[in-house]
Amino acid sequence: MIVPKHYENLHLLHENAMPNRAYYIPASKARFDLVEHRENSDRFMLLNGTWKFRYYDSIYDVNEEFFQEGYDTGNYDDIPVPGCFQNYGYDKHQYTNVRYPFPMDPPYVPAENPCGAYVRHFVYERDENAPRAYLNFEGVDSCFYVWLNGSYVGYSQVSHSTSEFDVTGLIREGENTLAVLVLKWCDGSYLEDQDKFRMTGIFRDVFLLKRPEEGIFDYFLTTSQEENQAHIQAVISFFGKEVPVKALVFDSNGNQAAGQEGLPQDGRLHLTIENPVLWNAEQPYLYTLVLVCGNEVIVDRLGIREIAIRDGVVYFNGEKIKFHGVNRHDSDPVTGFVVSLEQMKKDLSLMKEHNVNAIRTSHYPNGPQFYQLCDEYGFYVIDEADNESHGTNSIYMEDCSTEAVHERWNRAIADNPEFTEATVDRAKLLVERDKNRSSVVIWSMGNECAYGCTFEEALAWTKAFDPSRLTHYEAARYRDRNKTYDFSNLDLYSRMYPKLEDIHEYIGRNAGKPFILCEYSHAMGNGPGDLEDYFKVFDQYDQVCGGFVWEWCDHAIYQGRTLDGRPMYLYGGDHGEYPHDGNFCMDGLVYPDRRPHTGLMEFKNVYRPARLVSYDQEKKELVLQNRMDFTELRDYVVIGYEVTCDGAVTGKGILCDGDLPEIKPHGKGSLTLDFEVPQKGKCYLKIQYLLKQNTTLLKAGSLLGFDEILLENEDMRNQTGVFLLAERETNVGERACPAIREDDRYLFIDGTNFAYTYNKLTGCFEDMVFENKTLLERPMEYNIWRAPTDNDRYIKNKWMAAHYDRSISRAYETSCEEKDGRVEIRTMLSVTAAVIQRILMIEAVWTIGKDGILDGKLHVKKDMEFPELPRFGLRLFLPKTMDKVTYYGLGPVENYMDKKRASYHGLFTAGVKEMHEDYLRPQENGSRSDCDFVTINGGGVSLSAVSERAFSFNASVYTQEELTEKAHNYELTPSGFTVLCLDYRQDGIGSASCGPDLRKEYRFDEERFIFEVKLVPIAPSHL
Repeated sequence: MIVPKHYENLHLLHENAMPNRAYYIPASKARFDLVEHRENSDRFMLLNGTWKFRYYDSIYDVNEEFFQEGYDTGNYDDIPVPGCFQNYGYDKHQYTNVRYPFPMDPPYVPAENPCGAYVRHFVYERDENAPRAYLNFEGVDSCFYVWLNGSYVGYSQVSHSTSEFDVTGLIREGENTLAVLVLKWCDGSYLEDQDKFRMTGIFRDVFLLKRPEEGIFDYFLTTSQEENQAHIQAVISFFGKEVPVKALVFDSNGNQAAGQEGLPQDGRLHLTIENPVLWNAEQPYLYTLVLVCGNEVIVDRLGIREIAIRDGVVYFNGEKIKFHGVNRHDSDPVTGFVVSLEQMKKDLSLMKEHNVNAIRTSHYPNGPQFYQLCDEYGFYVIDEADNESHGTNSIYMEDCSTEAVHERWNRAIADNPEFTEATVDRAKLLVERDKNRSSVVIWSMGNECAYGCTFEEALAWTKAFDPSRLTHYEAARYRDRNKTYDFSNLDLYSRMYPKLEDIHEYIGRNAGKPFILCEYSHAMGNGPGDLEDYFKVFDQYDQVCGGFVWEWCDHAIYQGRTLDGRPMYLYGGDHGEYPHDGNFCMDGLVYPDRRPHTGLMEFKNVYRPARLVSYDQEKKELVLQNRMDFTELRDYVVIGYEVTCDGAVTGKGILCDGDLPEIKPHGKGSLTLDFEVPQKGKCYLKIQYLLKQNTTLLKAGSLLGFDEILLENEDMRNQTGVFLLAERETNVGERACPAIREDDRYLFIDGTNFAYTYNKLTGCFEDMVFENKTLLERPMEYNIWRAPTDNDRYIKNKWMAAHYDRSISRAYETSCEEKDGRVEIRTMLSVTAAVIQRILMIEAVWTIGKDGILDGKLHVKKDMEFPELPRFGLRLFLPKTMDKVTYYGLGPVENYMDKKRASYHGLFTAGVKEMHEDYLRPQENGSRSDCDFVTINGGGVSLSAVSERAFSFNASVYTQEELTEKAHNYELTPSGFTVLCLDYRQDGIGSASCGPDLRKEYRFDEERFIFEVKLVPIAPSHL
């Protein structure tokens, strides 16, 4: 082996690396563009690009000293840096959530440890004013050895942190050769067991910094407030001896706000700003700091802010705040861990657009520029150490109860003194690098490691070094109950995915620390369905400072396109790996390519900047509450309003400055709107909150959210629905009563312009022809199955055990008679399946008029031995030419009883294909709820479904069986029909894929119910 086994040595984490320091980019003169264009600094030399590369299946196969000068790399491949080598055909992808992908035997990793040898040739020009050279790696997974010009530079680990080496004595003018050996696994991998794809390589930037012989090495900025002043303290350390520093602070207009020059006293500079403007996520005001020292200038930005806890409540700049946040991984379907500045900006722009105000960097530090963008755009950040040893709770245990697992979880690592050095190192790497970022308000020690002596030390160091920020660590709950631990340096009580009752219980016992949900509302697939419920509890208690949805984006590997052009995304298990956790990595609010899920739209409107509290229709007076923490409402939004009647706009307007009252943060205010309400029709008032002025990321006029309220009038029914429900008079009386024929299996009902066939053995219509147009391509069905959503991952086992997915209808008795010129069919039937007993008993009454209109009334009784139903309704297989949908209900996006805040009532039209929400793992999708009617038309025929009671429907080109069976969306095959599901109701969505069970009020667990629906075919001449 050509390298020592540092990668299995818990007490050799870094060799020859520089001490930790804050991130900054120096230059020879003041430059103010280095956040996004650090390459413009004359002291910065980027080494990214095409490197020579060779992959080895094992470290033991690396027998040649490839790092030597003159080594022939002719048989090496080319690979981009930054990059993860699995994305370029080497090794293979692996996704695992909790379990280690290797034996749990710390500090040892697989002996056959895959690795990659990198070589880069570059030309270096010395700068006499900056003769020192420092080599920086911002991210390498998992560990690496470095050589320059054949000489050993050093070793480092901790994948998502910066490693810096002094290479002044090794670098030379002109041609240089840099060589790096990157190993897939090291002892640090036991602390990097995050829920993500496992990728390897140099995945962040590599660069050189040219520095003077004397100057600033590190600085730590803290701020405090006192009356009308802000005090800035800069603790400065130097290369060698102290030298004079000139420190200048400028406001956003470029005016000098403070300054000091000279030798720091006790290593400190003090500056004072009069009448400071404070930083917060709504108004991210930044000052610019310029540090001039010898032959070097450092430009940085800072915000004046303070976060504190008083009486168990989190205050920011003296105001109570709520985090409406998300967890964000560095993830891209093409580049993997490699995330460019543009990719960061895309994420942050989408977050702002959807009312996200906080980010948890799960579960490691992001690239340093990410935090500078958060400073600028305005986000509160929980900055998390690169530390997760979740796999230590997956060992074999004879007693594998939850209690036993939690009791032993901390023994291997979290409460093992052998890992204290590594744990504290990861905390220091986090804090030291990002300590000057105003957006970072909470330090998190890591994720899901359990608790013990290692975290006691990490928290103690963190709190002593930086008492100005709060500390967080959710897994402090998991520990040996027979030992006493120190939690005094932990500021927040954190939970993942608690039941709402758990939050009430915690607040009720007055435990003292603020409650934060570092993860909640698991956004996997069609979900989450409980955001509004959590919002209400957050709002109920000041001690609850908010939460962070899991998670921002779906993780997947882009694999190109199918022959018909559909993108292919792969997840766990698609690479032949073991172990893996399937599609559990696809649990985000956006797809891998950053298209928003409907769950993100739901989040946006739950966290809208204002809410309609009440409306007095007689006075036409609205009461609004400002949901902002620091901004007066009329300074942030203009308000648009729209009155609709049965979907048609009957009035609208915009309220600007002069029309809006003063509504302070958290306050309420009233305003009056003047509009007329039609006497008939379903009328709604929709209030829209529109961005008032352009911001860095959003354009004025951007929709930030809406409220709607049902208006009262003489007849509040949808008039199209009334028309469709009404008895037909015109020309109907001239028609003969439908003729009835029957045999042992069927009833044949023949009218003037229709012919229907009813199956007496199933209790459903077998065939329907209207005006010589086929309406049913397959027999109608009673439908209780839905393709399980990701959030049904546990309840679906009960559903399948109950054979809901194999259900059929079985009729026992059918009668048919003519009544008042109509045909009435009565059937007693059950819904059942092979093996099991009856699930439902149904008394079905079908009435057929002379005009072919079909009325169904279904009296349903469920055997309560069975679990909650996925749904109940009718399934119709219409001709695929019937491909246009018009409906009145909630839209335009999919919605369910607990996932509907992104929708409003209206008249919507779409193609059937457009109604499908294309989740990467197929599942139930596209439902529209609270509908008065739906009309499907095309191919010269139309069919409407209408009911006096609001119902739900799906229209799709796919069957639920196809959605259940297929593992990837690109494998789906259209059915050849328009599949129309008319539902009495569906089970709720929830977030039980990694959260509490669906709440009782959303479970479809009724014992008795009645579903009434009318099917109205319309002749081609009337279309």
